[in-house]
Amino acid sequence: MLRRAVIVASRLGAIALWVGGAATLSAHAETLELALTQAYQNNPTLNSQRAAVRATDEGVPQALSGYRPKVTANASIGTLRQDLTNKVTSGPSPFINLDGTVTPTTYGITATQTLFNGFQTGNRTRQAESLVLAARETLRSTEQSILLNAATAYMNLLRDTAILDLQKRNVEVLQEQLRQTRDRFNVGEVTRTDVAQSESRLAAGRSSVLSAEANYKTSAAVYRQVIGRDPHNLTAASPVDRFSPRTQAEAVGSGNAQHPNVTAAQYNVDAAMSQVKVAEGALYPTVSLQGSVQKSEDSSITTTKAYNAQLLGQLTVPIYQGGAEYSAIRQAKETLGQRRIDLDTARDQVRQTVVQSWGQLDAAKANIEATQAQVQASEIALNGVREEARVGQRTTLDVLNAQQELVNARVSLVGAQRDRVVASYTLLASVGRLSPRTLGLQVPVYDAQVHYQQVRDAWIGVRTPDGR
Repeated sequence: MLRRAVIVASRLGAIALWVGGAATLSAHAETLELALTQAYQNNPTLNSQRAAVRATDEGVPQALSGYRPKVTANASIGTLRQDLTNKVTSGPSPFINLDGTVTPTTYGITATQTLFNGFQTGNRTRQAESLVLAARETLRSTEQSILLNAATAYMNLLRDTAILDLQKRNVEVLQEQLRQTRDRFNVGEVTRTDVAQSESRLAAGRSSVLSAEANYKTSAAVYRQVIGRDPHNLTAASPVDRFSPRTQAEAVGSGNAQHPNVTAAQYNVDAAMSQVKVAEGALYPTVSLQGSVQKSEDSSITTTKAYNAQLLGQLTVPIYQGGAEYSAIRQAKETLGQRRIDLDTARDQVRQTVVQSWGQLDAAKANIEATQAQVQASEIALNGVREEARVGQRTTLDVLNAQQELVNARVSLVGAQRDRVVASYTLLASVGRLSPRTLGLQVPVYDAQVHYQQVRDAWIGVRTPDGR
């Protein structure tokens, strides 16, 4: 009967390596690459950030509008009642009375072109372009976060599924153990204490199953939130070490050069520098050219038509505006200093994240070897304890403890295999390389440049291009 329990327990061996080993693909199996593709296409946080980039793109045509003329049209119509008395020098009467009601009508057009405004338009354009580039890097950072979250959610669900199966198999083994213990108690080989110990361990095993089910449901809900669809037949996943730098020093250098948080901070510094020049431009004179054409009809009871056309050049020299311009310049310079500090902070954070991720990956690799050795030793120990218990050299409690140690070792191995894969994705994200192109995902990559070109030189129109 003990051999029968050993046969049931042997089923656990296949499950323990489920996360890291090969799996048979069914017709509806879901891979990690497919899950990452779904997250890249459907995640609402990522789609929201893409919309934010498109909104930032509009800052460039708004800045470029400073180079373009501004044209306005005006028209008015109304009713005018006049009663005039004019003095004349000849005639039968020294006064002439005029009265009547007219409908004055005025319409015209005015065009204004700025010729010089202290280089503010050019600096605003460069600032807007820097903000667009910073927004794209922020989008790239969001993409990395979503892909990492998707990989983590996938591996968490895979781990919790394997652990749930392990705990269910453990309950089957404990049920068989309890049945055998009761049979031996009936024939007087063991005491009531052995039966109670088996019953207690079975109850604990069922409790572990309930906890594993709760963890599984939680991971499935997170998977649905991040990926955008319900999980189905998840298959094994592999680490992505091949895309990461070979050494820690190379990883740190790559992170400082490529990580989107660093590059976004660099573009924010450029935007702040342009803002300083914009603020300084308010101290320069402004030169503009204005032309207008206006026609009036029945503007009074004595004037039936009037036509005016003019072309004016205007020069405005700021002398003193209350000090607001000087305050704006000082404020922009302080903001520039802040952005430079933010850049240093971003580099320090990236370096810390790279070093931490590198250490976690090394630990995960070593942990797998340790847990695999632990599983092998626990299997040998369990088989030995069972044989010794069969000949009366071990107690039922010894068998139960050995069985629990094996289950714990296999749960640890499943967790280590999950950590190994997640750590490889974490390191790839920390150096700024986690992207659909790097992973080779079969998905159209969102190109922010497309929408930018669609709106950059648009003079008119309210239609919003989709950027595709």
